[in-house]
Amino acid sequence: MKNQNLNTFSEELIVPDELKGLRLDQALAKLFPQYSRTKLQHWIKSGQVTVNHVVAHNRYKCEGGEHITIEAELEKVSSWEANPSQLAPLIVYEDADIIVINKPAGLVVHPGAGNSTQTLANQLLDYFPSIQAVPRAGIVHRLDKNTSGLLIVAKTLIAQTALVKMLVAREIHREYWAITTGVMISGGTINASLDRHKVDRQKMSVSQTGGKEAITHYRVIERFRSHTLVKVILETGRTHQIRVHLAYKHYPILGDSLYGAKKIIPSMASDELKEAIRACQYQQLHAKRLAFLHPVTHEPLEFEIPLPTDMEKLLHLLRENSKSGDDR
Repeated sequence: MKNQNLNTFSEELIVPDELKGLRLDQALAKLFPQYSRTKLQHWIKSGQVTVNHVVAHNRYKCEGGEHITIEAELEKVSSWEANPSQLAPLIVYEDADIIVINKPAGLVVHPGAGNSTQTLANQLLDYFPSIQAVPRAGIVHRLDKNTSGLLIVAKTLIAQTALVKMLVAREIHREYWAITTGVMISGGTINASLDRHKVDRQKMSVSQTGGKEAITHYRVIERFRSHTLVKVILETGRTHQIRVHLAYKHYPILGDSLYGAKKIIPSMASDELKEAIRACQYQQLHAKRLAFLHPVTHEPLEFEIPLPTDMEKLLHLLRENSKSGDDR
């Protein structure tokens, strides 16, 4: 990678052989997923991309092995407004290149339809204004609004580019804990492609005829009368992947209103447990652990955080219920 400042993106690379046959913008989208296809096409059309030292055109088909140079002007995230930051208590780690945040359930990661200001990205723009020069305010991967836990933010373009490449190469270890409805017999691996739901466009679904590759590994941590605590490790990171995959296996995450089933009350449940289950307003899913190499220093980093208080309380009540006799 070349030297970069806040206003430019400079990169030199050799096209991998596995991208042979793809149109140039398609290949660049694979290599730089942090940028939209529209932006990459604009860079090509405006002469900011060269192939073998010749200005590229968008119709170019990659052969593999070409020398690509990008010298692109970046825009500020002008459409996203800074919002008063309340990030300080959420920061698990910070240095000159990255921030690791413990996102609470209920906080949206980036602006979208119906929520243009009250998001993590808006707070990042206030907390660290220079991040406006980094695509998507430095957000490398996202968590759903109602999923809690660890999230990496890049403070510089160099860090973001490196982290995105690590994600694509599956070099960032992401571990989640979830409480599912139903008692799992054992763990396993779910390898089922995901695509947008044909009817409800807010949902994703398992696709038998296309979609994007999605692989989820899961292991049973603890069983209860009608629920299971599982550890989930993502190999890929598709939208709603854990939620869809577990529901596909008929073990939806407790409290997931989009993919979940009816809330099940275990036999012999105390009034407190009944109320806790009925009160679950978001999926009991927590990004508990992250492990990766620092994008600049290459130092091994590992972070692990406790479960949210309400999730811990629910587990305590489920354990107490499982101890109160044995009717299984």
